[in-house]
Amino acid sequence: MTRAPVRRPLLAISLVALVAGCDEPALQVPSDAGDPVFGLTAEQSARVLAKVGDRVITLGDFGRTLERMDQFDRLRYQTKERRRELLSELIDAELLALEARRRGLDKDPAVEDTIRQILREAMIARARKGLPAPADIPASEVRAYYEANADKFSEPERRRVAAIVVGDRALGEKVLKEAQKAGSSSAWGELFFKHSLTAPKDKSAAPPLDLAGELGIVSPPGDPRGAHPRVPEPVRAAAFRIGGVGAVGEELVEADGRFFIVRLNGLTGGHRREFAEAERSIRVALLQQKMQDQERALEDELRKKFPVEINEAALSSVKLPAQLMGTGSAAQPDPAKPLTPQPERSGAAAAPSSDAGK
Repeated sequence: MTRAPVRRPLLAISLVALVAGCDEPALQVPSDAGDPVFGLTAEQSARVLAKVGDRVITLGDFGRTLERMDQFDRLRYQTKERRRELLSELIDAELLALEARRRGLDKDPAVEDTIRQILREAMIARARKGLPAPADIPASEVRAYYEANADKFSEPERRRVAAIVVGDRALGEKVLKEAQKAGSSSAWGELFFKHSLTAPKDKSAAPPLDLAGELGIVSPPGDPRGAHPRVPEPVRAAAFRIGGVGAVGEELVEADGRFFIVRLNGLTGGHRREFAEAERSIRVALLQQKMQDQERALEDELRKKFPVEINEAALSSVKLPAQLMGTGSAAQPDPAKPLTPQPERSGAAAAPSSDAGK
């Protein structure tokens, strides 16, 4: 959006110069030349620059090509010679398109799929034209979203967890007592490198002693946003029973067949984001929601206009080639998945979604 004030005048200059430079007699003006391009009247936009077979290239086509360019690329076409080069490129593109149609390439399934996707995006883009910019969404609507979704703007307390991991309970109890007495970060680090199964073998690449054994940052147990793949849930719970930063937990924690001596390396207090801090992200979220709602409404309208039928029996019996399933000779097999065919189930393998007929 920030480029619009710059690029529009450049486009207008290019088109005005082109109109002024076109002293050749105009070819026949088509009646369906499309919407006028910025800076041109409807008559100017419809002016024919070239004819290729039974197709015409108008000044509006030329202008739309310029408009799709980056503003700096557009600067290249300020002279008549360079504009003629661009027109030649448009003619070449039209010639290739005409020959592709003559050869029936427009009926190729891959081409038809691409065209359908382009048309889908064009329909959605047209449907979104009436949507407001994030800054134009009413403040009352933004405030209402903030109040209705308070949990999204409340940040829980987060704790940085470190651990010495051993494979024997007796050793774990011994190391736990030593860690509780150690007190300093350097003493903790020495215990980690001496006893932990997770200590790196190459000490030259090892972290500083005060960061030894760090597993990650977690929020309180039960908060789905605060889990960490390297921190087992029992260790996470134990970290929130530790009184302060630098302290070691009172108990040895067993998880995943190993024993953890847990240390609290850091703490960030919970807080609630104020409205002013969250307003911009809320406006973006609201616009995204409006776009999704509009797209769903358009799809629902079209499903009423054009009947959709799903062949459930055919859908459930679909068998894809091994190459598409990643089990062919050119693909690396996943050892976690069997390569032998699975027995068929009666009926559909799963309930089809409403998108199956798109």
